[in-house]
Amino acid sequence: MLMTPFFGSKFWGYYPPKWWCRFICWLSLCSVKTTGHENIDPNKSYIFVANHQGAYDIFLVYGFLNQNIIWMQKQSLRNIPFVGFASEQAGHVFVNNSSPGARASSIINAKEKIVDGVSMVIFPEGSRSHTGKMGRLKAGAFYIAQELNLPIVPLTINGSFDVLKRNTLHIKPGKLELVIHKPIPANEITEESIPEIINKTKQVIHSNLWEKYKDD
Repeated sequence: MLMTPFFGSKFWGYYPPKWWCRFICWLSLCSVKTTGHENIDPNKSYIFVANHQGAYDIFLVYGFLNQNIIWMQKQSLRNIPFVGFASEQAGHVFVNNSSPGARASSIINAKEKIVDGVSMVIFPEGSRSHTGKMGRLKAGAFYIAQELNLPIVPLTINGSFDVLKRNTLHIKPGKLELVIHKPIPANEITEESIPEIINKTKQVIHSNLWEKYKDD
């Protein structure tokens, strides 16, 4: 039997992460609701943009989006033992914002991997919410979509903030929800329109947040 590194590229090929992500949600006694799958084509590539409530966002998206995805991750995660290696083996893209040249290299790397129905998931808030409510959306994800000429699909995530809050290891079983919105066409995403697209994306995501996660 061929031995492969845990979470290495062959692991991801033979054991799709969606199955163990679903298992983690169920093992945590979380119920999951998803809507909007009719809005996307599993054979097409997209830039998925989601709010970031907590650690269970990863399990929810990986397990229930039903798309072939890679993640855009902060460069700092590459230096974390095991996490950096596993992410590299899985084909995820690290974004380096240290210079314009480094950012350009990150986009070139992404362009090489987002082919044949592979999509990218980005949390444009940059980090998990402290309150469950949305923060400011950074522009990077939108420039990547414009550079790669790909549609943006907003995702609304509900419930993961309460299941596992930031800076705690205490898991609280509860409800998780993933809402897949209609794509914003690639031809609408230009350098000039990006500020407007950011506002539109935030409004779309915010519109389906549970009331307790909406701004007062």
